[in-house]
Amino acid sequence: MAKPPRIAVVGSANIDLVTFADRFPKAGETIFGQSFDLGFGGKGANQAVAARLCGADVFMVARVGSDLFGPATIQNFKKLGIDASYVKQLGGVSSGVAPIFVEPSGQNRIFVVKGANDLLKPEDVDAAADVLKTVDCIVLQFETPLETVYYSVGFARKHGIRSIVNPAPAQTVDMNALTGLDYFVPNESEAETITGMPVRNVDDAKKCAEKLLSDGIKRVILTLGANGSLLAGRDGMEHIPAFSVKSIDSTGAGDAFIGSFAVFLAEGLPEREAVRRANLYAGLSTTGVGTQKSFYDRARYDSEWAARGKS
Repeated sequence: MAKPPRIAVVGSANIDLVTFADRFPKAGETIFGQSFDLGFGGKGANQAVAARLCGADVFMVARVGSDLFGPATIQNFKKLGIDASYVKQLGGVSSGVAPIFVEPSGQNRIFVVKGANDLLKPEDVDAAADVLKTVDCIVLQFETPLETVYYSVGFARKHGIRSIVNPAPAQTVDMNALTGLDYFVPNESEAETITGMPVRNVDDAKKCAEKLLSDGIKRVILTLGANGSLLAGRDGMEHIPAFSVKSIDSTGAGDAFIGSFAVFLAEGLPEREAVRRANLYAGLSTTGVGTQKSFYDRARYDSEWAARGKS
């Protein structure tokens, strides 16, 4: 049996506070929500869980706060089989939280309070260097300081490790600091914020991807929700359609895509095939409520892929 891929996530861990309502309240308005759900989240943690459920050995480098959420987050990683040796609890600061509001269509609005995530520093990457040097891929997001993201990309490049950056939440990026990055994976709104170019359809996505490539990014995957994803490099672009699913909550779908893509690629699948499989994994995640709890394990996913993959 082949050894499982080894994936490291240097990133965020939050608690998701999910409210379901018919609509978002207006300024100064109080309305009744339909239901509430609390779960473990954060883009980094979500991607780590997706990778773990897909069969990888996963290592998390993160910071949590001194509140009741901190120890619970670490325990959740351990319960899932994720190595949390480099997840540290910091005094005097809250854990990251993400209040999420979901409409009946499955569309969501999210606030992120970074808390301890904002204290993950380059020296914390160095402290985990012995483990990071052994992995097949390092996965990063923008819920931790950009200096840490840039440093981690440089670390990966120096040691010949594949790196994937999910620029979420979107903010101004120093593209020069991402030289050597293997994959840049924004969604439509993130790509629009970073490039200043609207992404309303596949043609817009192609133009946006061209801009990112011209800025020095080697490979871009633009995730397009129900429209699938766009795989772009200097050798060309391809739109890879989504799979049809009955979506009830899109929260965490991008994280499901990235975590699963990292695993499929590390398993040696061709790039296009890895993207296509990640499209299905992300789509399936929207058929359940919440983030991590909606992610499929590998056996359940493989069954779905066997039924749908040749379509």
